[in-house]
Amino acid sequence: MYRLTPLADRLPPSVPFVGPETQERAMGQAFRARLGANESVFGPSPKAVEAMAEAAGQTWMYGDPEVFDLRQALAVHHGVQADRIMVGEGIDGLLGYLVRLLVAEGDVVVTSSGAYPTFNYHVTGFGGQLEMVPYRDDREDPDALLEAVKRTGARLVYLANPDNPMGTWLSAAEIEGFARALPAECVLCLDEAYSDFAPEGAVPAELPENVIRMRTFSKAYGLAGLRVGYCLGAPDLIAAFNRVRNHFGVGRVAQAGAMAALADQDWLTRVLEDVAAARVRIAEIATKHGLVALPSATNFVTLDCGRDGDHARALLAELVARGVFVRMPFVAPQDRCIRVTAAPDRDLDVFAEVLPEALKALG
Repeated sequence: MYRLTPLADRLPPSVPFVGPETQERAMGQAFRARLGANESVFGPSPKAVEAMAEAAGQTWMYGDPEVFDLRQALAVHHGVQADRIMVGEGIDGLLGYLVRLLVAEGDVVVTSSGAYPTFNYHVTGFGGQLEMVPYRDDREDPDALLEAVKRTGARLVYLANPDNPMGTWLSAAEIEGFARALPAECVLCLDEAYSDFAPEGAVPAELPENVIRMRTFSKAYGLAGLRVGYCLGAPDLIAAFNRVRNHFGVGRVAQAGAMAALADQDWLTRVLEDVAAARVRIAEIATKHGLVALPSATNFVTLDCGRDGDHARALLAELVARGVFVRMPFVAPQDRCIRVTAAPDRDLDVFAEVLPEALKALG
């Protein structure tokens, strides 16, 4: 009764992430601690909550399709013109639009093996061919990415800084050098979802016009459930998003919440301090039980379990069975690790209680 396109018919069923809700339904109970999705467990600004509550009574109206007020506020925040900013349904939505704009069926796109799987999902969904390079020392390897771009003629390359899933980072100078070394026709998609947590010297102030930077309200601002992200780039590329984007994709409540969150920088500062303290505590819990915490520039800590991927997967399963939702990298050798989100003490108390039990169950 229906016919898929040849491309869609070839695609395998794919879910980049299995949500914690899916796991809770399978278990028949809720998680005691939700520490796997890198949400801000510290929550959004109370001012953002108030703004969303006020906007809820206006949801009979569509949101502004130009997202004008938020784009203007972001322009002031970043010190750029508003024509350099596009707002969309989280970074995930913007990645889909970017790939649709730049990748034709059969085009090669370069990324790292084990990097953000939703980007890969969009590339394959539009018929692109992924060329992957390995991490080096648990960090993205710009030299290997550059070599792959030049060898394949790729016109799009993806790099996250700070990195997901490892939490590591490159310096601003390394990012800028990589961007300037790329062929002029190659666009760098720089995923900066975790840039609010990054240390000084990790986030470039300015980058060349072949870079499009992705930012989000889902992490430090605590609005993951709203799906609001934005990108910064050259005006002509930003304008091209209007050819393919869902113009009503960011609703009225989401726009109001993001506006209020952006305005409350005091709350953001508090969250960053709480995340820093939580990273220290996660490392202390891990060290006490023989795991090694990798340095983190994000709101999670990657823990080296000291063996191989099978061991880490078994530990993850034991934690999940005890009501603690965590995730792990997908590709070796990074899959020797698990990943724990920074959270308030009430949640980390549960992790501290359950971790030794899970390790003991492994023998």
